Amino acid sequence: MSITRKWSAKRQRALEILVRLKQLYPVAPCTLRYETPVQLLVATILSAQCTDERVNQVTPALFHSFPDAAALANVDLAELATLVRSTGFYRNKAKNIQAACQMIVSQFDGQVPARMEQLLQLPGVARKTANVVLAHAYGINAGVTVDTHVKRLSYRLGLTEHTDPMRIEQDLMRLLPSQDWENWSIRLIYHGRAICKARNPACSACVLSDLCPSANPMQTNQVTDIPASVTT
Repeated sequence: MSITRKWSAKRQRALEILVRLKQLYPVAPCTLRYETPVQLLVATILSAQCTDERVNQVTPALFHSFPDAAALANVDLAELATLVRSTGFYRNKAKNIQAACQMIVSQFDGQVPARMEQLLQLPGVARKTANVVLAHAYGINAGVTVDTHVKRLSYRLGLTEHTDPMRIEQDLMRLLPSQDWENWSIRLIYHGRAICKARNPACSACVLSDLCPSANPMQTNQVTDIPASVTT
């Protein structure tokens, strides 16, 4: 099979996976709670190595006291760190949030930029965070958010051979319609939490098992070995 035909077959399989995920998870909103783009940016920074549920427990008090970029740019850093402590890595997160908001105030008139290249200039913001902000704050699908679940499931489903998030994102952008890029990520996250867990994935209960090259056809409760970097 030629490379072109092989890629075409992979794209058709990706589209069928997308159809099934939409049927399984028809509603796939962003689970972070926010009212403005800057609040979404802050919540997404806090969500690194932390659950959205925990972030949503922290942000009401944070946003009540410091609702916008100007307030967060001038907050006492020790106070900010205390407010976000339970999200983990809180000193670094607090430092990045304040520095990002200072840049938003000084260079972007207090508004979170709506362009990828500008978002990536902000401290603590990589493509994962930028994709979330653009998609959910501005309705711009600039790429595919690749978190731990998306990384693991995309590899297991045979949609990428890479472990680097940027290269995984490039593969997925080639396979999927742009309007589905962000909700694809959310649906894979749901599926990763419910079925395709890092350890002991429930392949026998998975609606994607017949499309998944990692599912062992003889022992459907097992998957083939994958690099450790994919599961972490």
